[in-house]
Formats: sequence, C-alpha cells, structure tokens
Amino acid sequence: MKPIDGGVCAPQGFQAGGIRCGIKGGSSKRDLALIYSEAPCTSAALFTANRVKAASVLVSQQHLARGQIRGIIANSGNANACTGEAGIAAARRMAELAGAALHIPGEQVAVASTGVIGVPLPIEAIAEGMKALRGAIRADAQGHEAALEAIMTTDIRKKSGSLEIEIAGLPIRLGGMVKGSGMIHPNMGTMLCFITTDVLISQELLDQALRRSVQRSFNRVTVDGDTSTNDMILIMANGEGHNPPIQTEGTDFAVFAAAMEGLCVNLARAMARDGEGATKLLTVTLRGAADEASAAVLAKSVASSNLVKTACFGADANWGRVLCALGYAGIDFDPHKVEVAVASAAGHLSLCKEGMGLPFSEDRAKQILLEDEIEIIITLGQGSGEAVVWGCDLTYNYIRINGDYRS
Repeated sequence: MKPIDGGVCAPQGFQAGGIRCGIKGGSSKRDLALIYSEAPCTSAALFTANRVKAASVLVSQQHLARGQIRGIIANSGNANACTGEAGIAAARRMAELAGAALHIPGEQVAVASTGVIGVPLPIEAIAEGMKALRGAIRADAQGHEAALEAIMTTDIRKKSGSLEIEIAGLPIRLGGMVKGSGMIHPNMGTMLCFITTDVLISQELLDQALRRSVQRSFNRVTVDGDTSTNDMILIMANGEGHNPPIQTEGTDFAVFAAAMEGLCVNLARAMARDGEGATKLLTVTLRGAADEASAAVLAKSVASSNLVKTACFGADANWGRVLCALGYAGIDFDPHKVEVAVASAAGHLSLCKEGMGLPFSEDRAKQILLEDEIEIIITLGQGSGEAVVWGCDLTYNYIRINGDYRS
C-alpha cells in the first residue's frame, strides 16, 4: 500500500467539491458537499444502529437497496433528524436536486446530514446553492478538501487519506474522508465516512470487504459513548481501474480488502485523536482473551470508561479503573490472571500482574502518560483472542463544547 494525495478524488473518475449555502446562520464555513463518479458504480454502505434514525439515513437506505449509488450530497449544520415527514421530504429533495444537477436519477444519490437534531432543514438554501455546488466539483485534491470542510462540524482536524495498491499488475486507488469528533461510539461505522475506489468488484464482495473493515476499525472507536442518529459509511467503486473483475475470494480480493481495512483504521484513529476536547489519543490493546470478539468488547469497555479517560487526561496511572472496566464488560475472565501496562513514546511500564499492583515509580508513570499518544496494554491469559480499540481522554473542553453546542 502506497500513500498518495487526492483523498476521494484520488481514484480515477471521481470528483468532489463543497460550498457555503447558509444552512446554519452565523457560520462562514462551507456546509454543502458533493461527491460524484463519472462512471456507474457498485456501492455498499452501513448505517447507524440507533433506533432513532435521521431522514438522510432512511432515504439513503432506500437508495442503497440496489447497490448502485453514484453520487453523495452531504450537509453540515443541521442533522435533519427528528423532523417528521417534512424531514423525509427534504432529504428526498436533496437527492433529486443533486441527481438533476449531475444528470443521473435521484435514486443513485445518497444523502447525508450532520449537525443539530430536531431543527427543520432549510432545503431552499440547498436548492439555491445547487448550481454553485455543481460548478464547484473537480477531480483533484482541492475538490476533496472543499468537500471535507463542508461536512465538518466540531471537528478540529481534517481526517482523510488515499492510497494505491496493485491488482493484476494495475494501479488501483482508494480514497476516503471522515467527519466525527463527538457522539462517537459506533457499532456500524462512524458519523459520516465516504470512500471511493476505482476497483472493479462485485457488489457482494464490496459489501463483504466493507463489513470486515468496519468491524476492525470504526466499530472499535469510542469518544463519548453516544451513537449518533446520522451514522453512515458508504463506498463507491466505479471500475475505472480496469482490473480483471474481482468476483471470488482470491488473492486480488485479499489485497483489496486489506487496503480498505488499512484505510479505515487510519481514519478511525484520526477520528479518535480528534475527539471533542481531547488532548490524547488512547489505544487499548487487549491480548489473551478467549476470542477476538471477546477481546474487542473488553477493550472497548476500558476505552469507554469515563474514569479511565479522565485518568489519562490527568496522567494518573490508576490501573484499578482498568480492571473495574473489564469487570463490567459482560465477558467471563479470571481477574487473577490480568496484567496491565502503559506505554508511549516515553517508554513502557508494567502496573499490574496477576490482578494485583506492582511497585512502580509514579513519576515515571506520569512521564509516560503525559505524551499525546498513549497505550494501555492488557493481557488476560485466557486464550489467543486479541483486539485494538481507539479512544481519547475526557477533558474540561468536552463539557464546554457540548454545553453550548446549539449556540
């Protein structure tokens, strides 16, 4: 896998762009994005498991039923969630407006929204901005950057990536962007993630590769324990790389699936690093569980613990909070076999063995935990199951950001 520039515009045949149409009053940032494939696409997606689903999710689920999405229109500043039939109508109109501008059926356009819940979407502002949005899309990194800015809300960092692999001797590219720094505790994908690729692949295998990738990336991220009403991850594959069609689980599929997982892991880590108010990226590595699924549940319980997160913020090596979080995860294990260590660029330090504390230097522990990327390493001694989960610390700024989010 070779990192390249271009984001979602890196694969052949894709364009993107973003404009400001005034969805949220008082904001000067871009708020409307469009991603488009010049060629027909195979597509796959996963959506929020929250029972309360935004209008954009419901409409996009309908459009994805045939697996032939060719365009994505996305807005920030308004979630268009809990807005009734008017919200559904607005989401459908977004797709129709984009489809008309791109000269494709509206059913081939997915809709995504993010922002404040329960506020009617100003669809007329979107309609008035469509001509400018259509004129703004372009097949280069600038188009990608404009679209990425347009889907951001409380994000501080831009989170995207693109890479090139080789399939049957031909260059194949993947590009992605993700937004999300709060309401992140997904059990499908993240708030909004869009991936493009020029690989030629069947819809069934594209869906399979996406599900595998999400399971080991976005499903292993937590910021604050909240699963959004608007979560969506969508991939479009237009076949413009002209590789022999990937229709079976052979070497070519393995190469592509590994590349997608690598891209998703990088995006997921970036999202955890950009958690609202966060100062540190937290990696929880859990080894020795009965199986991978159990390891993931246990690691996510630790990364989700507010007590663990605040201890990381304060650089306090409070390993007892780690054992506590393991204990309420609902997974059977022997507490008397647990080992806990912490690590960062400043070094590695064991804190606990056989479920009991070890003598260690508090000053040394603080030095390790003051780094902006820290790892908690847990060993259970139960089996060969292993998982990695990413999160962040919990700071005063998280409360400040969410205490006045609507204003």
